[in-house]
Amino acid sequence: MPMISATVDSIRASLMSNQRVVLLKDTNAERYLPIWIGPFEAEAIAMALQHVKPPRPMTHDLLKAILDELGATVSHILVSELAENTFHALIVMDIDDRHLEIDSRPSDAIALAVRCGVPIYIAEEVMAQAGITPSAELEPLEPATPEEKQQLSAFRDFLDSLDSHEPQGG
Repeated sequence: MPMISATVDSIRASLMSNQRVVLLKDTNAERYLPIWIGPFEAEAIAMALQHVKPPRPMTHDLLKAILDELGATVSHILVSELAENTFHALIVMDIDDRHLEIDSRPSDAIALAVRCGVPIYIAEEVMAQAGITPSAELEPLEPATPEEKQQLSAFRDFLDSLDSHEPQGG
């Protein structure tokens, strides 16, 4: 499966709702993958990016500690699929002589990846389906179908309602 290397560009919050979007940026191009996530997952990712250590382990810190104790090594995470408007991810790891690909929500996989300092990848097919490029989104290009036009309009309206929270210390 062809993969695109990505980084967490930012986490954005709507001023009108509890909705959050994590923007993954293609490291080799000006294109992004927006993934809607919950506020707790957004906070978990932001805390790790900002190197904030809670007084007690949060869920993703606990998961990392368990993996470390078991001798598991996370090699990377992959946003692997977009099915029925839901993103899917894999946490790819090795433990003993076993290679594992664990099904995960992208937000949990990203929160673990930033804690473990491992690469984030996006399946090329997923980026082709849901990726955005600033120039393409800002220029008055006509979508190919009325359905695409409606989807882009809803996305633009949502992005216009967001307040940006840039992670620090990336």
